[in-house]
Amino acid sequence: MRRIGILTSGGDCPGLNATIRGAAKACYQLFGTENVEIVGISDGYAGLINNMCKDMKPSDFSGILTRGGTIFGTKRTPYKKMRVIEEDNVDKVKAMKETYKKQRLDCLLTLGGNGTHKTANLLSQEGLNVIGLPKTIDNDIYGTSVTFGFHTAVDIATDVIDRLHSTADSHDRIMVVEIMGNKAGWLTLYSGIAGGADMIVIPEIPFDTDKLAEACVKRAQSGKAFSILAVAEGAYDKEEAKLKKKERARLRAEKGEVTASNRIAKEIEAKTGMETRVCVPGHMLRGGSPSAYDRVLATKFGVRAAQLIKEGKFGYTVAMVKSVVTENKLEDIAGKPKLVPMDDQLVITARDIGISFGD
Repeated sequence: MRRIGILTSGGDCPGLNATIRGAAKACYQLFGTENVEIVGISDGYAGLINNMCKDMKPSDFSGILTRGGTIFGTKRTPYKKMRVIEEDNVDKVKAMKETYKKQRLDCLLTLGGNGTHKTANLLSQEGLNVIGLPKTIDNDIYGTSVTFGFHTAVDIATDVIDRLHSTADSHDRIMVVEIMGNKAGWLTLYSGIAGGADMIVIPEIPFDTDKLAEACVKRAQSGKAFSILAVAEGAYDKEEAKLKKKERARLRAEKGEVTASNRIAKEIEAKTGMETRVCVPGHMLRGGSPSAYDRVLATKFGVRAAQLIKEGKFGYTVAMVKSVVTENKLEDIAGKPKLVPMDDQLVITARDIGISFGD
């Protein structure tokens, strides 16, 4: 009998349930329903720390392919605090290992992003059998060309930008749409190109507001009285790029800013005299049913995780490399974010059709 624990950690996204379903159904198929027990762990690593576990039935995984969110619930438990004993006096790593032992687990599947993978690697190094599955709308996990949840978020963000075109055109406005992505600009880059944005601002390419304003004026002079700017929430300007992260955060706090979007809008309006508005779709980008692409990808990833269990290959995370579902060692990818290179083909494509990055 194999007992397999599954948890989802970090932010939610479309495709989590589809991945859980793929892994569970494949385990039942590969090992036989009578030879496998699946344990659902609530609220991510917090549930593993506090032994919040439930034995699942095959029927629990029916009807969840199209369902958004996660049937197990999720929480953020920062990696940097995993070895820190806080006021509750709980040794988190020790508690997770004890839960793993109490639940008689043979393997733990962890669905999550970069922070989740760092903790998964920690547990692997502590001797637990762990397999990771790459989830994030940011698509910033090193070693995989795509993460589940990303394409659905691109579809949603693209739809937002599409809808802004008509109102921007009707009112001759500049619309600044803030897209999720704190460290990596993949989501903003893809949806910006797909949605026909005129300017794309991402964390990897610090911007100059004067350049953005010039691009808006140039469009107006060519007879296009509106502009669409797709701005990643983690974007910062060229002066901020010279500062350390904590210094940037302090200066923004002093100005009452969380992101650069409102500042960009305010400064462009002041420099151009053109009416400017900000739209923040926010967590809508995480919600709802996964796209057809993500349902297929999630299923393939879940099945590969089950295959890795059968092969006895632990300490790995599932990945897509050159259109082939494979795996990477957790120790090789944990803590290495995948950022947009300046010479990425998509960046070049955007520049060659006249999109400004404000640099």
